[in-house]
Amino acid sequence: MNIELRQLRYFIAVAEENHFGRAAARLHMTQPPLSQTIQALEAALGTSLFERTRRSVALTPAGEALLPEARRILQQTAALPDLARRAASGESGMLSLSFVSTADYSVLPPLLREFRERHPQVHIDLREATTDVQVEDLMQGRIDAGLLIPPLHDKARLELDYLAVFSEPLVLAAPQGLRSLRQRKTIHLQEVADMPLIIFPRRIAPAFHDAILGCFRDVGLTPRIGQEAIQMQTIVGLVSAGMGIALVPQSVSNLQRPGVEYHRLSEKAVSIETGLAWRRDNRSPVLRTFLELLRRKK
Repeated sequence: MNIELRQLRYFIAVAEENHFGRAAARLHMTQPPLSQTIQALEAALGTSLFERTRRSVALTPAGEALLPEARRILQQTAALPDLARRAASGESGMLSLSFVSTADYSVLPPLLREFRERHPQVHIDLREATTDVQVEDLMQGRIDAGLLIPPLHDKARLELDYLAVFSEPLVLAAPQGLRSLRQRKTIHLQEVADMPLIIFPRRIAPAFHDAILGCFRDVGLTPRIGQEAIQMQTIVGLVSAGMGIALVPQSVSNLQRPGVEYHRLSEKAVSIETGLAWRRDNRSPVLRTFLELLRRKK
């Protein structure tokens, strides 16, 4: 069965005019080719669409059922050029974006809010994932982009591009009520050197892991690692439970978990960078639009 849009347009005109002659005039054509087109449509559908008399025509039950669907099809067809234009310009479509948990307390919420305000017809598929998982997903083409903690390993740098987005200092997350830290906003690491350290496993975020240990090493300390966890919420939860201390990005202090206090470090501040990585060969217009927003904000 082969039905043409022209046939549907002619059918709608006859249905709305209830007369072949008036429909032909509306379509700026003669009546015989109009009648032939309707007959061809009926043959393709295998049923009559009109009850014909000498003076008028009326829709059959099949015609009544077809009319709203024919109108819908023509309306959708008319919208196709605009749909294609918006998709080509990155105004609509889908962006699959992964993010490390630390980004959820800093750059991610305002970035998503602004992007959604500018491009409400883009669907964003969000996935929380550690840096190592994101890099693998990017290499396999399973996501468009990832907010992660650099650096990228050598093989990834051959296929991925990277844009630094955000940098922030590390602060101390400590169990609430420690007498030595009471009423103090700034502390020295030596004051908590006897407490276990809760940290990301190195395989998950090597740069983050090494930066934290480097803070201790710079003041001549070797911390005792008590627990490892891959989610920032879990690390802060373990601190809340009194299991130890943690060095976390400053924005994590927005996570006001009962039983946790945040303190600035007296030592030279070490900053953790978060950036966006994407496949160099990804030609997605939506990704291009997202990158344009990030670059304008820098």
